[in-house]
Amino acid sequence: MRKLTSLLALCFLVSANALWAGEPDEASAKSETAESMLKKEKTSTSDDDSYKKFRFGGYGEMVASFKDYGINRFFGGNRGNSDDHRNTIAIPRFVLAFDYKFNSKWILGAEIEFESGGTGTAVELENSENGEYETEIEKGGEVALEQFHITRLIHPAFNVRAGHMIVPVGLTNAHHEPINFFGTYRPEGETTILPSTWHETGIEFFGTFGKGYATFDYQALIVTGLNANGFDRNNWVAGGKQGFFEVDNFTSPAYVARLDYRGVPGLRIGGSFYYCVNTASNSDKVATYAGVKAPLRIYTVDGQYKNKYVTARTNFVFGNLTGATAISNKNKGLSNSSPYTRVVQVAKKAVSYAGEVGVNLRSICNGNKKVPVIYPFARYEYYNPQEAGEKGQLPMDKRNQVSMWTAGLNWYALPNLVVKADYMTRQIGTGKVFGKGKYNSENEFSIGIAYVGWFIKK
Repeated sequence: MRKLTSLLALCFLVSANALWAGEPDEASAKSETAESMLKKEKTSTSDDDSYKKFRFGGYGEMVASFKDYGINRFFGGNRGNSDDHRNTIAIPRFVLAFDYKFNSKWILGAEIEFESGGTGTAVELENSENGEYETEIEKGGEVALEQFHITRLIHPAFNVRAGHMIVPVGLTNAHHEPINFFGTYRPEGETTILPSTWHETGIEFFGTFGKGYATFDYQALIVTGLNANGFDRNNWVAGGKQGFFEVDNFTSPAYVARLDYRGVPGLRIGGSFYYCVNTASNSDKVATYAGVKAPLRIYTVDGQYKNKYVTARTNFVFGNLTGATAISNKNKGLSNSSPYTRVVQVAKKAVSYAGEVGVNLRSICNGNKKVPVIYPFARYEYYNPQEAGEKGQLPMDKRNQVSMWTAGLNWYALPNLVVKADYMTRQIGTGKVFGKGKYNSENEFSIGIAYVGWFIKK
């Protein structure tokens, strides 16, 4: 254990040599894509950020929060969350990333994520005991293989990747490193109704086409689909990401497409579409949803504009689940030993939208080097995993309707090392940007530190 601790500490210290003082850089540990590397190889003879054979790095986050609300607003009756004062501290994630070039065309990429300090949990489906779930829990958290894939670079306009990879649905999944959002926590709306970080196994086709003001990046994937066993009231389909067992169900794969426009310097506008023909077919037990058809569609639009003065981001997510009533009824009967929440009812429609803007104080002070790189920022989010139900369903629970503001500061001590502080307030049960919700508001102050970078490049 001491050797492991020493190794991790050494990695963090080495990473400091890979970062430098100045402006924050979005081309971080996993932001540089295989297609961009291919472009560099074909258009330039030298690049300080490239590597010849392998590179090792990652990212991590630490957060402390001071809250004035209880642990579950659904226990609070007509008031929502109880008035309470409590503090939390966590390491949301520590990720190790590794890339290796077999040659200039074949590239191995891998990421291992330690979430909330790791885990000692095992779940098994005991078919010899009437199909009951057996769970052993030693500690909280998660250790996950977030990425493991082989990329074949062919042409800037067409390349292939196979393995376990990020599903680029929404703003946060496509740009999930901690320097790519302002708050101490990832945007709450997206990460409530969608898996985050969303990673699945399959095949991807990607590339860049056009030039000048008509430049586009695209991604098209066929990956494992979500499992309806994990759909619930509070997180919609986010709990349907597979991975509890040694193999994933691939009976009904998901089809994903993403397109990004990058023709204007500093501007990126993108959209994505997710479609799974029948999420019920991916259930743990085939008979659970016998006769149920539950197709899932997710539509997203997002964008970012960045110059030396300001950074602005926005995103919109809309989801539609057919068969929500049937899934809700079936999920009520899941075993108490199952790894799923069984909190029903599941909504037909879910929505999330958000916008944030930050201003670079150094730039508005004429680039004075004595002024630290600090971004005051503000973000607004609305989300509701119970936006609308199917005909005949009970009324949707207004305690899932959240309108929230976050404001704070990001100090970039180094381009890829950021210290964050923010204040967040949620209004529960209202769709208004301003105004008191039907239930008790929830407020918290958080401070954190995050980094991302390549420690070693050879």
